[in-house]
Amino acid sequence: MTDDRYAGLPKAEFAFPGPLRDELVAAVLSGAKTSTTGLLAEYRKLGEALPVPGDRQAVVDSGDLPVAVIEVTEVRVVPLGEADLQHALDEGEGYRTIAEWRAVHERFWRSPELLAVLDDRDFTVADATEVVLERFRVVR
Repeated sequence: MTDDRYAGLPKAEFAFPGPLRDELVAAVLSGAKTSTTGLLAEYRKLGEALPVPGDRQAVVDSGDLPVAVIEVTEVRVVPLGEADLQHALDEGEGYRTIAEWRAVHERFWRSPELLAVLDDRDFTVADATEVVLERFRVVR
């Protein structure tokens, strides 16, 4: 990141670089996407602290260029089975049911890219799997 407006901010990376990231970043920029979900196991594996309300992050596109700043407004760690429909709707990806949202997320969490990050080819997802539900707003 070379733009001084983003200097010192941690990156907000939605999915992996490519078409999915581009779609998610476009949804953030349009205001349709105001929530996201991650695996607590990924935070732990990477040794990253959970975001807290008030944190600001630079949203990066597939070229690793900053395109916006978001501010975290809420963070909840819950078992996957307790994720709510409003959170799914606020992800701005067109989900109509929690089952649809969960199926898409489970496919992503079982993708070769994420399994490599977790360094666990046998990782599975169940109702008790802890997820990080994050809400945010675009501030720049």
